[in-house]
Amino acid sequence: MSINEADFKDLYETLANLQTAEDCKALLEDLCTYKEVEQMAQRLAAAKYLMAGKTYEEVIQKTEISSATLSRVSKCVKYGKGYKKVLGTEK
Repeated sequence: MSINEADFKDLYETLANLQTAEDCKALLEDLCTYKEVEQMAQRLAAAKYLMAGKTYEEVIQKTEISSATLSRVSKCVKYGKGYKKVLGTEK
């Protein structure tokens, strides 16, 4: 089975329609492995630290994120929209 754009849209709409953190937790526990959720939380924490002015070394120490993943998070913080929107810094 191949995933199409409608499947992605369904996922995005489902996430957007969640009302509580508990609902989100329940869905993510069903959709993802513990490790996948942990990695998403790690990336969000890293983005927060970067946006607060922490150095790569400080972020790695606090989150134990790999330098390759941190580089990707950093690019998304600088050029993307998602982290800025969810962390309240979008203008």
